[in-house]
Amino acid sequence: MHAATFFALGAALVAVANAGLAPVVLAPVASNYAYPKYSFNYGVNDPHTGDQKSQSEVRDGDVVKGQYSLVEPDGSIRTVDYTADSINGFNAVVTKSGHAAHPAPLLKAAPVVHAPVVHAPVVHAPVAHAYPSYPYAGYAASPLAYY
Repeated sequence: MHAATFFALGAALVAVANAGLAPVVLAPVASNYAYPKYSFNYGVNDPHTGDQKSQSEVRDGDVVKGQYSLVEPDGSIRTVDYTADSINGFNAVVTKSGHAAHPAPLLKAAPVVHAPVVHAPVVHAPVAHAYPSYPYAGYAASPLAYY
């Protein structure tokens, strides 16, 4: 009886150990990606916020070329020309044009004026009690009643 149990247990262990050795077949993955090719450009010139910038980019396969520019807070223009491909990676060339001009302050600080300190006069008033003051009359003992 015990021999049959041990045999069944051993057979199960061998089956589990060999289950990981089964060959795995992967289905071939079909590539449905189209050839990457695009181009775009845009520009912003917002007089309300003062935001001025532009960008253009062209991609043909694995090669990307582009340029963007923006107006810095000091008034100069920063332009970045970049290229990216699978051989050289990402490369950017940054140039600045125009003169950095810091605007004059629009407001001047007001002079600090200290107002004179006027203290309230000290008035001595009599102390007011929150309860009325009555003279203490005392209590008389009530007579004891005997029945």
